[in-house]
Amino acid sequence: MTATSQAPDYGPEEPASEVPKVPTEPSGEGAASKASGQEQPPTATTEAPAPAASQAPDRGPEEPASEVPTEPMEPTVPTEPSGEGAASEATGEEQAPTATPEAPAPEATTPAPRSEDVPSVPLQLTIEDVSDCSVTVSWEPPERLGSQGLQGYLLELRKEGASEWVPVNAGPMMVTQQTVRKLAPGDKFFLRVAAVSPAGAGPPATLDQPIHIREIIEAPKIRVPRHLRQTYIRQVGEMVNLQIPFQGNPKPQVSWTHNGQALDSKRVSVRTGDQDSILFIRSAQRSDSGCYELTVRLENLEARAAINILVIEKPNPPSSIRVVDVWGCNVALEWTPPQDTGNTELLGYTVQKADKKTEQWFTVLERYHPTTCTISDLIVGNSYSFRVFSENLCGLSDSPAITKELAHIRKIDIVAKLKGFVERDFSEAPSFTQPLADHTTTSGYSTQLSCSVRASPKPKIIWMKNNMNIQGDPKYRTFSEQGVYTLEIRKPSPFDSGVYTCKAVNMLGEASVDCRLEVKGEGWRRVSPEGPARGENRGCTSPARPAEAEP
Repeated sequence: MTATSQAPDYGPEEPASEVPKVPTEPSGEGAASKASGQEQPPTATTEAPAPAASQAPDRGPEEPASEVPTEPMEPTVPTEPSGEGAASEATGEEQAPTATPEAPAPEATTPAPRSEDVPSVPLQLTIEDVSDCSVTVSWEPPERLGSQGLQGYLLELRKEGASEWVPVNAGPMMVTQQTVRKLAPGDKFFLRVAAVSPAGAGPPATLDQPIHIREIIEAPKIRVPRHLRQTYIRQVGEMVNLQIPFQGNPKPQVSWTHNGQALDSKRVSVRTGDQDSILFIRSAQRSDSGCYELTVRLENLEARAAINILVIEKPNPPSSIRVVDVWGCNVALEWTPPQDTGNTELLGYTVQKADKKTEQWFTVLERYHPTTCTISDLIVGNSYSFRVFSENLCGLSDSPAITKELAHIRKIDIVAKLKGFVERDFSEAPSFTQPLADHTTTSGYSTQLSCSVRASPKPKIIWMKNNMNIQGDPKYRTFSEQGVYTLEIRKPSPFDSGVYTCKAVNMLGEASVDCRLEVKGEGWRRVSPEGPARGENRGCTSPARPAEAEP
């Protein structure tokens, strides 16, 4: 600032007569006088090197004026280099190289911006979130944005123990929240943010404490698949492949046990990844059954899950089977349970039969639980063999238990001998449970008269018309069924009208019942059973047949 203030003072003091006097001076002393006339700008650079370097090019055209005599710096002239040193300072443009050795850094020569041109410190610099690989910070805009406006914010990072601040981004960004990524667990660093304007960057806001990136611990958790929450059943020889997902950060320690003991590495292999563990058995055996427990441990936290595996196979057949009894069309069987049920419970037994003639097996009972049974509805005269299978989840046993002897169904009648039984006499005289009913019919249409009789022994039935036996007459037909007796009159005519009687006779007595039949037809008169009325003929004429007198 001193050089800047002296430059305008030289302007009005420049005499025009001093310029031509310079070449008339002797070469030695003249050079010294020229040097004394130009000593003032280097002296100002020494006092304020940064402003002199920046102002020297601007005063270049003005420095040729000789202002040296007026200055009290002549006694220092002999100390300046003679000859070549004075020649190098003869012009104003060469003062900048003279000041360069005193201020080599270009930044130091840039004038500092005014405080009102740059923004103030950002407010409330806060850590929002810290993970195992990133950190998020936020801040509020500064109170003063500067006279030239705000270009953005510059976030810088400095690791603990280092002195250099490294920008997080290539340039300023107009955001008030930023996330620093790709960090490694164990990193420890400081963060600061500064507001930037066209005039320059303002003072930064720096976090008081360093940020330490730590690995986030996630409690271990096991997610057992739904189909493994119940007993996992496999058959002997099948493959067992269990994939159990788990969670935990950092990667937890995983271990398996079988019934509380360590796994047999020759039979069981385990592969554990970052998120799951796989238990593999190439060919399962019954000895592989049991409780497999998975333990996921992370420091002092752990999670456990138990998985029950059951390896089964087909059962053995029943130990023995025999025919207990044969009566009528029935056979009673009995057998003993198998010694080996295949490492699981039995679902029951399957019983089959085969007759000696066809030797074809037919299933009689399925999933039958008792060890005794009765086979019915066998055919009389046939001989039968029986066999029994055991059944579990794997299916029927490979072989059955077969009866050694045949069961013969005999043809003889079975007579029950009951002690103290008194035979009851069911003999009964005839009695009509349903009598004959009066009936009216039309000529030419067959009609029937029915009644029911109860009697023991079976009675003899006699049908009569007007007390005359009509047995053997082809016009009439009689039949009986289950104690119901019927008289059918084929195509009756008015002549067939009259009183019909049914008589039942056996060794214990007799009974009779009668009814009146009326046959209607044109050209015929009704004949009364008591005979024709007085003054009437006892017969009746018909165009088709002569009248018949009643007996």
